Amino acid sequence: MRAESGAEWGESEATERERLGLKLEIAVVLGVTFGLSGLNAALSLVESALAPGGVGGRTVALNPSRSAQSTIDLLFQLLSVARLLGWAALGLYLLWRSGIGPRLIGLAARLRPRADVVPGLVLAAVIGLPGLGLYLTAHAMGVSVTIVPASLGDHWWRLPALILSACANALAEEIIVVAYLIARLRRLGWSENSALLASALLRGSYHLYQGLGGGLGNLVMGLIFGRYWQRTNKLWPLILAHATIDAVAYLGYTALRGHVSWLP
Repeated sequence: MRAESGAEWGESEATERERLGLKLEIAVVLGVTFGLSGLNAALSLVESALAPGGVGGRTVALNPSRSAQSTIDLLFQLLSVARLLGWAALGLYLLWRSGIGPRLIGLAARLRPRADVVPGLVLAAVIGLPGLGLYLTAHAMGVSVTIVPASLGDHWWRLPALILSACANALAEEIIVVAYLIARLRRLGWSENSALLASALLRGSYHLYQGLGGGLGNLVMGLIFGRYWQRTNKLWPLILAHATIDAVAYLGYTALRGHVSWLP
């Protein structure tokens, strides 16, 4: 089953003025969200490559502690979550303003175990396990930074904060990078394959701070996730899969750090 096209959503062909407005909207949205993150990640990769020890000699913390004061640190973590949720809300709002509500992009009000949860867990396994293998291989080859998924202090709120971060990342990325961007490019007349490639390249770009392996792995993830959405028009499985992958990485690293030899 293919995703609903612009015509099936009740949209007429965009006028030149509307096309210009859409292009400006996409530029602004990506400029304040993942497009800017992609440029920062690319610069980070160049910096790592030029530094002594190269890419393999650098360590990147995904959820670093922001303050020595526990309460202040918690507030910083919550602000990061709020920023990501704001990005997701922006994408949903702009789509809604153009007549594409959450239901039309696959965000039904209720999660369905068979239609949403099971596919989400399957996608998490299909992406997460090979992704871990790719990271370990790339790190051993010196083309990946050492990723520290969680470096928060041992506070009572550490695990809830990491889970919130995983969920916020998933909502922001899948709503903006998949649903919003592909829907907008579809409205501009892009083919499904071209829109899919643009979405996947964007996802890969803002993970380049992890090295070429991280960028490539997330590009592949973007191709799989984007095509799944195009064919099924279901976004909840992608959000659940992404949140599961991140939560397992954050919590697993916290539990295994210092106890296994294969974890960098």
